[in-house]
This record gives sequence, C-alpha cells and structure tokens, in this order.
Amino acid sequence: MGSSGPEAREGEEEGSDRVHALDQVDLTVPDGRTLAVLGPSGCGKSTLLRVISGLEADYSGELFYDDQNMMDVPPRDRYIGMVFQNYALYPHFEGHGNLSFFFRMRKAPDEEAEERIRITSEIMGIGFNSLLQRKPGTLSGGQQQRVAIARAIVRRPRVFLFDEPLSNLDAKLRSKTRVEIKRLLRRFSITALYVTHDQTEAMALGDLVAVMRAGRIEQVGPFEEVRRQPANTFVAGFLGIPPMSLLPGAVVDRGGIAAGRGLRIVPQAPQLEALRSGKRVTVGIPAESVKVTVDEDGIRAEAEGGAQAPVNTWRGTVESVEPDYGRHVQFIGFRSGEHRLQGQADARERIAPGERIVVQFDDMGLHFFDDESGDRLV
Repeated sequence: MGSSGPEAREGEEEGSDRVHALDQVDLTVPDGRTLAVLGPSGCGKSTLLRVISGLEADYSGELFYDDQNMMDVPPRDRYIGMVFQNYALYPHFEGHGNLSFFFRMRKAPDEEAEERIRITSEIMGIGFNSLLQRKPGTLSGGQQQRVAIARAIVRRPRVFLFDEPLSNLDAKLRSKTRVEIKRLLRRFSITALYVTHDQTEAMALGDLVAVMRAGRIEQVGPFEEVRRQPANTFVAGFLGIPPMSLLPGAVVDRGGIAAGRGLRIVPQAPQLEALRSGKRVTVGIPAESVKVTVDEDGIRAEAEGGAQAPVNTWRGTVESVEPDYGRHVQFIGFRSGEHRLQGQADARERIAPGERIVVQFDDMGLHFFDDESGDRLV
C-alpha cells in the first residue's frame, strides 16, 4: 500500500489561508506489515486515515492499494476494516447485527454472513459469542472494542485502520486488548495503519513507526532504530520514554563542545572531526547515556578548594525522580547550569529532589543536530 505526495486541506474560511492537514506525505506500508503512526495532537494522523479510507476526498496526489489507484473507488468498495477510538457501533443493533450489517448492505446471502460471523467469533476467542446477543449500551468499553474489532475482521479487509482504538480503556484492559490486536494482526498478516499517541502501543504493535509533525512524515523505520538515530531534533525530543535531552546553542571548538557557563562535552574523535569549528549545534543526550550518582565526593572536593571534574562529568541539582521498577532504574530530571536534562540511576540508590548529583555522559550516546534547521549532523 502506498501514497505519493497527498495533500489534504481543511479549515478553509473566507479571507483565510488554507491549512494543509497533510503536506507532501510520501509513505509506503509493506504488504502484511503494521505501521504505527505517532505524533502530537493535530499533526494530521486521523486525516491520513480518512484519506486512505476514502472518507476525505479533498486532497491532491495518488493513493494505491498494491497497484490499484484508489482515487475513484468509493469507501464501501475499498474493503477497509476501521476501528475507531469511540467504537462507532450501531447502538440499536445487538453485536450480531453490527457484524452482519456489512452483508445486509451488500445483499449477501444469509448463509455467507452467518459463516463469516461464526469464524470471526472463533477468532475473537472465549466469551465472544455472548456479546453477540447484547446491544452496545450494555457492554463495557473493552467489550465494545472487541465487537468493533470483530466487525472490522468479518469484512476480510484489505487494510486495517486503527484510530487510537485503546485510548478510552483503563491501563489493564489496554494491555490485554493490545495483546489481542497483536495476535490478530500476526495471524492474518493484513496491512495495517495504527494511529496512536501511546509509544508503548507503537512499540508493541508496529513493525515500523512513522513520526508525524504538522502534516509531514518526519521519519519512518523500526521503533528502536528511529529512537536511536533520530533524523532531527523534533523526532529526538518526541520519541522515547523519556525522550532525549536537547541542549541548543552549543558551540563547536577544537577541544569539544562548549555548552554554556563552563559546561563542556567532549564527543568521540570521529564525531568531533565531522563538526566544523565555530558551528552552533544542538546536542542530544538520551537518558540511558547519562549516569547519575549522589555528589558526595564533589561536595567534599568543593569544600576543600575544588577539583577539576573528569571529562564529560557535570554536577547538577535534582528536580524530579521517576522510578521504573520494571527496568530497575529511576529517571532523574535535573538542572545543570541553564540546562534541564534527564538521566538514569540504579533504582536502589536513594536520590531525592533538591539533592546535588554528579552526572557522567557516555560519549558513545551523544547526538549532534544543526542548531538552525534541527537536522541531524552526526
């Protein structure tokens, strides 16, 4: 499935400029794979799904399912399986009616409809049959979402489109439903686009992730590859839990990078050689590349007259502590000079807001971006 430069426009009013909800999007989803689309609210994620499904026709460009141009194909003939955030079930139909409505509209034989519903019910697992006899208003959010997913499956879609399907569920149910969706996607190998703001969902479900900003696709690739090699400062500051710390306005010199107020960073030699002396850069530092410890030795050294810190070692003051017991670490938000950064410490180390800390940067984890354009340099 692919698209070539579609531009969707919305929000036009008399005397105002047209807003490009999608701007020169060039995107290909490999057959049978799932592409997770991430981006801030209003970046065009849902509009992208509306264009693909045929619900939005005000765009220029081309859209293909395999080699078929879908420009003149109405939504009903695109065989889309779409699952919405608000489930979008027909409230006056029981679950069975929601699944069979597609076949009624196409005047398909009842035998075909019943057989497809039976197969879909088996796919959806234990307890699903009981939902077919109940109307949406009597179902929980998770049960409604199961019916909505089954309604998409029963059509045997060419493409699955998911628009923030789990955002209305609680954390436990979200995790359970995520596992069910992943199982179904793997079983059928149907090409899918999964729009979400939740990076955990994107990691779990997406074979690839596309990061969007202001209607444009900033970067596409496997989640971990994009996180470790962001194309620009937007991707670096958006992707990751927590995202990369960004230090703008740093200046390259012969010995390293001057980050302000006596703070220096010394990258590896090949990186430094690739940066022009005098150039202003934004330094990107992932939290896992910043080791944080309590600054007992530094405080003592300052009291005794001061000592020069080792290379890539700064001191700072803790502003926040967020434990991650699953990874046995804690994320430390701290201030050093005019910069606010995120680092990591062992979960067993006692670190509290207001404490003085020493931070050691791993030079293998440093990233450098052009300070004006935001594009990646090295």
